[in-house]
Amino acid sequence: MSVARFIADQRTNYQVPHTLVCALLGVSLAWFYKWIARANGPGAASGLFTDADRRRDSVDRAVAVAFTKAKGLHGSPRLHEDLREAGWQVSGKTVADSMRRQGLVARVIKRRSGLTRQDKTAAKFPDLVRRDFTAPAPNRKWVGDITEIPTAQGKLYLATVIDLYSRRLLGAATSKHPDAELACAAIRMAVTARGGKEAIWREDEAERVIFHTDRGSTYTATSFTRLCTELGLRQSMGQVGSCFDNAAAEAFFSSLEWEVLSRHEFDTRAQARAVVIDWAYGFYNHQRRHSAAGMMSPVAYEQSTAASVPDAA
Repeated sequence: MSVARFIADQRTNYQVPHTLVCALLGVSLAWFYKWIARANGPGAASGLFTDADRRRDSVDRAVAVAFTKAKGLHGSPRLHEDLREAGWQVSGKTVADSMRRQGLVARVIKRRSGLTRQDKTAAKFPDLVRRDFTAPAPNRKWVGDITEIPTAQGKLYLATVIDLYSRRLLGAATSKHPDAELACAAIRMAVTARGGKEAIWREDEAERVIFHTDRGSTYTATSFTRLCTELGLRQSMGQVGSCFDNAAAEAFFSSLEWEVLSRHEFDTRAQARAVVIDWAYGFYNHQRRHSAAGMMSPVAYEQSTAASVPDAA
């Protein structure tokens, strides 16, 4: 029996990933794939490679290409949608099995430390979201939070604003300090992204955009609450110490942690800012699929539903 045939048999008969067997035998994947190509050629009728082998190899190649295109950030559900969009007729289980065979792992969930520092003397705001992180149209419910990004130069802080309708990142401001000025910068960016105050303003106060955050002193600071009032935003806050009350904002930072921060070590704040903003406005908004957005990217989801959603303003 040839080495290549042995590797193929381990994969076909015992579900042992060919990548693992190649590594154990000191055989390069390039050589094994060349053997597969030959087996798929005119000599395939000799029985060296079964139809199931050929199909499995084709799927593995397509999954590997899609995984690379997604920068190694998409798990099996999102890769399944990527492949279906590319014309493949495969099940989610088939994609998951292929990823397992090839040792392709997107990321691991990890909880981050919170930055919330409550000012007990500040004004209190009700929880208008109550863990319902859905919205019937854009500019109905926004969520925000602040996280820290480590660099050799010192910490960089990122404040975000996300529209719950599509999970689109509207505002992403950075600073050396996690203060009200940073939060104000993010909310101004979000309003600008939606066309300015005139585009989101509603005369009926009960219909104005809800902006939901934690009860940190950053979001209860006078300068921030005044800005929200001027822009026509209704502030909403969850309970102290409950990450579930702002789970959508937390989910964004979880993705950021494992899709960007765990893969980079930044020398300067400028370098960190460039990488994070590129991921946020590029990959996250335009390419990353979200289960809350019909397994489309936020921008694609908003474009596909633009004609059917209720008036957002």
